[in-house]
Amino acid sequence: MQPGHPFLVGLVGTGVTPSLTPPMHMAEAAALGIPYLYRPIDMTVLGLGTGDLGAILDWAERLGFDALNITHPCKRAVIAHLDHVDPVAAALGAVNTVVFGADGRRGYNTDTTGFERAFVAGMADADTSRIVQLGAGGAGSAVADALLRRGVDGLTLVDVDPERARRLAAELTARHGTAVAVAPASGIAEALRSATGIVHCTPTGMAEHPGLPFPADLLRPDLWVADIVYRPYVTELLATARSIGARTLDGGRMAVYQAVDAFELITGVRPDVARMTDHFQRLVADHEILV
Repeated sequence: MQPGHPFLVGLVGTGVTPSLTPPMHMAEAAALGIPYLYRPIDMTVLGLGTGDLGAILDWAERLGFDALNITHPCKRAVIAHLDHVDPVAAALGAVNTVVFGADGRRGYNTDTTGFERAFVAGMADADTSRIVQLGAGGAGSAVADALLRRGVDGLTLVDVDPERARRLAAELTARHGTAVAVAPASGIAEALRSATGIVHCTPTGMAEHPGLPFPADLLRPDLWVADIVYRPYVTELLATARSIGARTLDGGRMAVYQAVDAFELITGVRPDVARMTDHFQRLVADHEILV
């Protein structure tokens, strides 16, 4: 891009109007002196569905958008409308960042790279010999792939939908050559008994879904806990784990790092991670006060 190029970016998905991603990107761009306008394209508000995704991308490109972030329920469906897909995103079958350029539409997945960077930053020396991951949905797929790219020794998936967990385990095993185990949701206590760490990838703990994803007495001081939920920033799971001295990784780190990676893909400029984290924490705190 030419110096001073004004960036126009959109966030496509359902219910995205309250998202903190646009203000986080714009705050960092302002700090870097980059003209940057980021607006939600809320399919719920507009009365659109995934069948309209092709038209949304066509119009965004015609109207001069530089990029789009893509969220639920479009991360898989968008791939059919792209010219190039990054190998990591292609392996996952999900894209959350589309960059428009002279060579066409390029798709990336910064959810998985975001978690990987967050894990390296906050849990680099953690014991990864026996990890239990709770949740095998879209976010869980991105997280599990990141863990296996980091070379974790043992991963067990637990999900309320056992078939979904088995399907993801088979995909991961085929892709990485590391056997991924599956345990039933009813067997979470047994799975955690020998685990060194747990990664939580379900909506439980969000403001709209308060509570713990499993009984508190299954936590131990020697069991590290990573949560991808970030609103609230400190979930009940993290607060409980910290209260008994367990090491934790909050979901805000993944949220920030996926935004950092997306921002760099869009602008070609690597943002300041510490400053972007501060932007994000302030936004979360303000939102929690408002609601």
